[in-house]
Amino acid sequence: MPLPGLEGLECYRVEVADFVATVTLDRPPVNAQNGKFREETCRLFDVLHDSPEVRAVVLTGAGRAFSAGADLKERPGMTELRGAYPRHNRLVRACFDSLIECDKPIVAAVNGAAIGAGAVLALCCDIVVVAEESFMSMTEVDVGLAGGVKHVLRHFGQSDARLMLFTARRITGPELYRMNVASACVPGAELLATAQGIAREIAQKVPLAVRAAKRSFTLAEDLPLHEGYRYEQSQTVALSSTEDTREAQRAFAEKRKPVFKGR
Repeated sequence: MPLPGLEGLECYRVEVADFVATVTLDRPPVNAQNGKFREETCRLFDVLHDSPEVRAVVLTGAGRAFSAGADLKERPGMTELRGAYPRHNRLVRACFDSLIECDKPIVAAVNGAAIGAGAVLALCCDIVVVAEESFMSMTEVDVGLAGGVKHVLRHFGQSDARLMLFTARRITGPELYRMNVASACVPGAELLATAQGIAREIAQKVPLAVRAAKRSFTLAEDLPLHEGYRYEQSQTVALSSTEDTREAQRAFAEKRKPVFKGR
């Protein structure tokens, strides 16, 4: 049974086990992103945000591609239709924001090509794991477009970000690992198990504390040190009175496995 609210998805498959949702992009042939895809992305990650059955998410692609980026067949005529570009851009932002704002940590399992908006989708995840045969590239300069700089700069150093954007060069899985963009680079056959292992490890932690940590990452990214750390301390104060935090501390003292209820 699908999670309530996720009935009828056309561009994704979702499986939940051990508090981990494995989300698979499945829009053949290359998981290109069109309006339908983006609308489903927003709905999907909003539902995961609110689902107590899910404590961590793995995002991967069906077939040989993670996502080949924006479906350029939507572009012709957009400049002639009044209001088309503002609506399009708003939906694109909402699509990426839905991953960043989802309270549940998301592990990207980049199985193949992650191009343009596909690379950005992976970079909106919290942890990136790549297959040895995968690659990221930002090909906007090849097709007369622009975009993705801010997202790329969140993960790449200044010189590497410019190299990627100005040349549209493919950055392979091993290079992504060397650049500290990815936390692990493994053979393709091991990719999903590696990402799911990380997600299951996250799912065993105090759920409210993990969600607070993700909110801290999202908010503190653009805050000065003092304000960012002060916000984190306020989260600790709020968590200290929750049932799960008390259970975690009791279990630690009693040397047993804790049982969390998400409250």
